[in-house]
Parts: sequence; structure tokens; C-alpha cells
Amino acid sequence: MIVFRDPAEVPAGFGPTVVAIGKFDGVHTGHRAVIDRARVDASDGARVVAVTFDRNPLSVLRPEKCPADVIGPHQKLDLLERAGVDATLLLTFDEALAAIPAEEFVRGILVDALDARTVLVGRDFRFGAGGAGDPALLERMGAEHGFRVDVVDDVRAVHADRRVSSTWIREALSAGDIATAARLLGRAPSVWGEVVHGLKRGRELGYPTANLSPDLEGFVPADGVYAGWLVDVDGARRTSYPAAISVGTNPTFDDVNARQVEAYVIDETGLDLYGHHVEVRFVERVRGMTAFDGIDALIAQMADDVERSRAILR
Repeated sequence: MIVFRDPAEVPAGFGPTVVAIGKFDGVHTGHRAVIDRARVDASDGARVVAVTFDRNPLSVLRPEKCPADVIGPHQKLDLLERAGVDATLLLTFDEALAAIPAEEFVRGILVDALDARTVLVGRDFRFGAGGAGDPALLERMGAEHGFRVDVVDDVRAVHADRRVSSTWIREALSAGDIATAARLLGRAPSVWGEVVHGLKRGRELGYPTANLSPDLEGFVPADGVYAGWLVDVDGARRTSYPAAISVGTNPTFDDVNARQVEAYVIDETGLDLYGHHVEVRFVERVRGMTAFDGIDALIAQMADDVERSRAILR
């Protein structure tokens, strides 16, 4: 997938394109319905392009109301590529972009840079200064500039009769409900980050862990222990390892101030992942987080966590 970070980077003659616009936070099943529709519309030879942002626009416009991201920009680009997008225009959402009038956004990006033939948006999509742009404006400008607008309805979950949304996914993950989050995402929820040195307490207890940097990408689920996978994303070939994953502040020792994600790779010895970027995928919650009375009780519980994780992943 080609990645552009400014409309000026798009080469002349790149189009025609079919463009899907949105935040794509999570690239969940609802987002992929839009992308799948775009791929059908582009079956005559046009390129499928996603136009999205490097952060939630609310982080600039209304930071006090901005929720935590379900995924970060690295994850978003990876997932859009896997969804079949040919190119992504990842715009830096700052005050300058927020001030661009909706009509100028359409002409500069959709018409001049991308030569859009079809533009797909959700029914509640808003864009441009003051949120003045909406599907109706796109349709009026499409008639003038020669592109069609396809407004895609929400995807609803049959079992709950609720719209699939990033809000619902955050609610599920905050409750440790990995099954619901995975169903809405269409894949295992995950976080992405660099493996860094920690307190090395796991190594002292016989269970060395890969500790993710605090500035990781992705929504961290509720505190607890999870069965999942650690995927080494550095290098040409991704390698996946079964893992028992701990999320929280390690209350037995009470000396960790911030929540952390650490993964014990099952049945692997001598694995050196320091400095590697990894994706940690959550498959099932094994238990909640608790403090133990002494090291022996903790080690016994860790052994049980590993066995239960191994059984889940098998």
C-alpha cells in the first residue's frame, strides 16, 4: 500500500480513484464494510484510497471530549493495507487542517489530488471548518466536479441490535470482554509498541517477560491476565509466539506506578526482543488482577496462568 502524508505527495495522474473518508479508528467491521464497497466500486480499474487522520480530530477540536484511540497510526496503516486499500492519505490533523473550508477540502484533495470518481462516507460524516461539510455538500460538489457520493449505512450487530462503533469496542475492552471486542473488530484486539527493559522481576521469578513501552499504540484492556499472541513485526517475516499477557500495575509488589503490558512467551528460551516492535494480540481473559500473599503464591498462580493460556491457544 502506498502512503501519502500530504496531498502534494500524490503524483499527477494518480487517479481515477474511489475514496473512502473517515477516522477509521479500529478499522472495525463497520469500517471494512465501507472499504469493501469501495473495492467493488473500483472494479473498473480505479484505485481504492482511504483518506484519514493521524489522530482523532477531537484531540484538537475538543480535547476534553476526546476518547482514547482504539488503534494508533502504525496499526491503522497496517490494517488498511490488509483490508485491500491501494493507497492511504494520512493527514496530520492540526489547527491548520481544521480551519480549511469544506469546499476547499473537496477541491484540493478529492478533485485535484485524487481525481475521485466515487466518494464513500458514513451518514454522520462531517468535515471542513466548523464541521460545515456533510454528505449533502459532497453530493452537490460531486455533481459539479464529476464524482458520485455513496453514503454507507451503519453496520449493526444482530445479537445486540446496536451500531458497531469504536465506542462500543472501548466499552468491551474496558470490561475485559475480549470476545465482544473481537467480534466487533473482526479480529483479536491488540496493542503495538517497542519492547523495553523493565524491572526484570519476571525473570527473577522464572517467567521473563517482554515489556512494552508506555507509549504503545492501541487501547489497553482491563487489568488482568490474558492468553494471546506476541507478534514480532520487525523484519520481512512476522513471527508469532503464544503468550501469557499481564496488564496492570503488579499489585503484589506495589511499586509500579503506571499500567503496563508485558508478555511471557510460552515454551521459548533465549528469545531476545529488546528494541523490537511487537504486536500483542489478546485472545481470552484468563483472570483479573489481584495481589498475592507472598512470592510462592504468585509463582504458583503464574504457572497456572501459563498452563491455562497454553490450553486456550492450543
